[in-house]
Parts: sequence; C-alpha cells; structure tokens
Amino acid sequence: MSDMPFVIPLSSARAADVECVGPKAANLAALARAGLPTPGGFCLGADAYRRQIAELGMQDLLARYNVADVTERRRISVAIRLALYERPIAPAVLDPLLAAWRAQRAESGAPSAVRSSALIEDRKGANFAGQFESFLGLADETEFLTAVRACWAALWTSHARRYMDNHGLSPADTAMGVLIQPLVAARCSGGGLSETAEGQMLISATWGLGSAIAQGEVVPDRIVLAKNGFLRTVQAGRKGHRDTCAHGVAAPELVPKDMVNEPCLTAGEAVTLGRLLRKCETLAGGPVEIEWAMDENGFKLLQSRPLHVEAPIVPDEIWLTHPGLNGHPAGIGWGSGRAVVVNCECELSRVAPGDVLVTKVAGPALSHVLPRVAGVVAELGGSTSHLASLARERGIPMVLGVLDATRRIPDGAQVAVDGVAGIVRWLR
Repeated sequence: MSDMPFVIPLSSARAADVECVGPKAANLAALARAGLPTPGGFCLGADAYRRQIAELGMQDLLARYNVADVTERRRISVAIRLALYERPIAPAVLDPLLAAWRAQRAESGAPSAVRSSALIEDRKGANFAGQFESFLGLADETEFLTAVRACWAALWTSHARRYMDNHGLSPADTAMGVLIQPLVAARCSGGGLSETAEGQMLISATWGLGSAIAQGEVVPDRIVLAKNGFLRTVQAGRKGHRDTCAHGVAAPELVPKDMVNEPCLTAGEAVTLGRLLRKCETLAGGPVEIEWAMDENGFKLLQSRPLHVEAPIVPDEIWLTHPGLNGHPAGIGWGSGRAVVVNCECELSRVAPGDVLVTKVAGPALSHVLPRVAGVVAELGGSTSHLASLARERGIPMVLGVLDATRRIPDGAQVAVDGVAGIVRWLR
C-alpha cells in the first residue's frame, strides 16, 4: 500500500503518528507492534478527510466557524455534514480506499468494522467515548462508503460539538481518521480497567459483540482481579440480549435463558485477559481502559486509552443508616442531591444542576446532562460503558446495573451515590 498515501496499514510505521491516524488507531497499532493480539486492519488517515474537505470547497466554512455565533455555527455544521454525505468522494481518496478494503475482505473473509478515529479523542481529560461513530458487520460496498462518510461527518454532529465546546475544542481545528478492520466473530466481548480506586483490575463481559455494553443496554458480568492477576470475584450480569453479526448484518438477538445469568468467561480466561490488561498498562506507562472481544481463536484487543483514577471519598456516616441498592460502580467519587427519575429522554429537561439522574439505560446520549448532575444511577450498564467512561473523566459518581432503581428510588428524594463502592442510598 506504499502507493496509497491516504491508506495506512496498522502494521506500518506511519500508524504510530497520532497526528496522522488519531490516538485510537495509533494506540491499537502500538499494541500490535508489542505482540499483543489485535484484529489488524488499516486506517484512512486524517489527510483523507482534509482532502475531501478541500475537494468539496469547504475551507471557507471551516475558517468562519470559530468566529461565528451559535446560530451560524449550527448552519455551518449542517452544511458540512450534508456535503460529506451527499457529494462524491475525491477519486484520490476513493480509489485507494476501495482497493484496500477489497483486499482486506478477500484476505479475512470477514465483514468489516468501521470506526471513527479523531485526532482529538482518547486523550487525558477528553476521551470522547461514544461521541463519534462505529459500524459493525459491513460487507456491502455502498454501506461501507456510507459508514466512512458518517465517521467524517460525526465530527460535526450537535452532541460532538457540545462535548468539544465543554473542553475548549473546535471541529474546525482538527480532522478525522477512520479505522477499518475485519470484524471479530465474537463469542463474548467487553471492557477492562487496569486500575480501580481500590487498586484492583476490573473486567466487564457480555455475550456477542461489545456494543451492548458500550451503549449501556445490558448489565454485564463484573470480574475483579488483584493487580497481581489473581481472580477475586465474578459477579454474573443480566445479559438478556446480545449483538451478533450473521450474514454480514449486525443485529440484536435474545440470549437463551440458561445463558442470561451465566458468566461469559471461565476463571482461566479471566486471568488470561487480566495479563493482557496489565501488558496494555505497562505499554501505556499508566492506567488504561480497554475494549476486547474473544472468538474461537482467543482474545483480540480492540482499543486501549488512558484511564483517570480518583481516590475514594468516604461518605458522611449518616447515610449508612438509610436504605440502599447495589450496582456496578463507575469508580469515581461520592455525591448527593435530589433524585430525578427519568423514564424517557424527553424528561431530561427536569434535571437541574446538582440533581442525581435516575434512569433505565445509561447510554452515550445522556452525555450532555453530565455537566449539571451530581451523580447518575441506572438500571442497565456497567463500569466500562461509554457513559461510565465519560463520568470518570468528569469526576461524576455513577452506579449502573441497579435493579429496579427507577421503581424503588422515590422521585424527589435526597440520595447519595457512591461511585467507588457501587451503592446508592436515599433518605426515607
């Protein structure tokens, strides 16, 4: 692929350049170079995005964006997104992209996973978890190109721009790479934290593809290991459905009843994954959060990004006398406030600064509420979901996978959320 300047194999030296492929792709390439198992693949570099912007004649809009008012910024964003979706891809980008994708499909025989790899994500204090795009199970050429366009356009969506505004960043000042890999035919998938506030390691797991965990749609298994790799506890989750990929189409399906509460990993598999987690930490030079999948050939590492860890905060002992519910901790802090029970996104306007959001699904769509809440409690989700990652970044306590939280926690009650112990309590 040396004659394809926009196409960068993850095995190449260029894949180490975060300004070329973005930290997500560069971190994954570093894992592969260190001999750790990954799916391989290639990245459509950030220069391809820049070339497409130039081909569309959008440089003037980018130049105007940072000095525009809020209304004009919205218009510019919509214009750029529509152009990226509707107008032809520059031949200098399209031809090598299709050649590389066809070669990968022929070699692997697997459908593709296409994921955004922005230059500004997966950095300390701004990991952008769940703010961009990922597409799984792509085998059709038209769908593949649409996914690439969507990854480019994701830089200009309203929720991504809101996240950037909160971090003093601008879409006009950065670019988007696109990570393209063979999809792992996952028996199970999940995430992992190489360090928790208690000084342990944490693994989450669910059946099928890991998107169900990332989106907070299931309560995953929660596996705790000591830092030396010894298995401490295995808490089976409530995994009622799984995302699978059959015949090139990614889709959810019900999990057989005898598997819903059955742990996805054996003790030996959990210990093996713990070793990989420690190797990722050593390679990064600090705590990391990973995504992984396991197929018939073993584990594959899908992502590794820096992890911020806070020391636990001891709550006021008065709370210990009040009723409580247990769940999966996000691993950060302790906070209290008025409980606002929300069963639909249309109710989020009820959440005021300092409130504790109590909801069913803790998905990335709730990220815009995080700046104003004192804590989050959800019936689904786990410690390595995208929203949990964003909460850790902001220092917001969160407890996920709390059974019947929206029914048992009274709306308007004063509640305390322990994001380290994974307990939520409320005043009678």
